[in-house]
Amino acid sequence: MVATAKGLVSRAELLKGPGAHDRIRDLRRNWVLLLAAVVMAAPGLVALAQNYWSTEQGAAGPIVFATGLWLLWLESDGMRRHRDRFALPLAIVAIAGCGLFAITAAVTVKQWLQLLGIYLALVALLYYVFGWRQLLRLWAPVVYLAFVIPPPDNLVIPLTHGLKGFVGEASIALLGALHYPVAYDGGVLFIGPYELVVAAACSGLNSVVSLTAIGLFYVYLLHRSTWRHAAVLALVMVPIALFANIVRVVLLLLLTYHFGEAAGQGVFHQIAGLLIFAIALLSLIGVDALLAPFLASRRRAPAPSRAPAREQAPAQAQTA
Repeated sequence: MVATAKGLVSRAELLKGPGAHDRIRDLRRNWVLLLAAVVMAAPGLVALAQNYWSTEQGAAGPIVFATGLWLLWLESDGMRRHRDRFALPLAIVAIAGCGLFAITAAVTVKQWLQLLGIYLALVALLYYVFGWRQLLRLWAPVVYLAFVIPPPDNLVIPLTHGLKGFVGEASIALLGALHYPVAYDGGVLFIGPYELVVAAACSGLNSVVSLTAIGLFYVYLLHRSTWRHAAVLALVMVPIALFANIVRVVLLLLLTYHFGEAAGQGVFHQIAGLLIFAIALLSLIGVDALLAPFLASRRRAPAPSRAPAREQAPAQAQTA
C-alpha cells in the first residue's frame, strides 16, 4: 500500500493508472508513425515465421520474440518520456530504411538483412518515444530482441561445421566409454549396423543461439539484481546449450541402436527440438541451484575489518 493525498492505494493501482494513460495517449498521438512501422515490418516478420521459425533450428524464435516484447513492455512501464529534437527525423528515416533493407535482402537472398532493418527501426522508435537516456535503461530487452535475427550464413556455415564435429566426437566418446560399438567419421556417426549424419539442427549455431537467448531471459528475470550471479549463469549458457545438443545426439543413437532406425527417425526426431530446450532449461536450473548457496554466502560474508590495523599503528610507533 502507498499513501497518497486520497488515502491508501495499492502499488498495482498506481502502475495501472498513469502508466496506462500515458501509453494510450502516446499511441493516439503517434498512430501514423506506428502504423507505418507495422506496415514496413509485417512482410519481414511473416517471412521469418514461414521460413526460419518453421524449421527445427528456429523453433525457439517465436518464444524469444514474444518474451522480448513482453520484457520491453514490462521494463518501460512508468518510464518518463524525454524526447530529443532529432528523434522524430531519425525514426522516420529508420522506418523508411526498412524498405531499403527489404529490397537488399530480396536481391541478395539474405533474410537477416531485412530483420536487421526492422530491428534498427524498433530501436529508433524507442529512442523517439523515450529519449536516449531512457533507451539505455532498456538495454536488456533491446539486446535480447536482437537474438530474433538469424545469424548470417557466412558465419553459420563455418561455425556449424566446427560444432557438428565437437558434438559428434563428444557423443561417440561418451558411448564408447560405455562400450557401445560406435565410430565417427566426417560428420557421420556409426553405431552397430547403423549410420547417422549429424545434421545442422542437432548441433548448429542457430540452436545454440536460441538456447542461449532463452537462458539469458531466465537469468535476467531471476538474478538481474545480483550481477555476479547473473554473470556466472550467462557464462555457462553456451556450454549448457552444447551439452543439450550432445544429450540429444546420444539419445538418438541409443534409440536407433536398441529399437531400429525407424524409431530414431520417428516421433522422437520430430520432438527433438523441444527436448533440447527442456534439457537446457533444466540444466540451467540445476546449475543455478548448485551455485546459489555459494554465491549467496559470498554476498553475506562481511568485509574484513581494518580497525585492528589502525589500532596497532600507534603501538608500533611507540615501540619505534
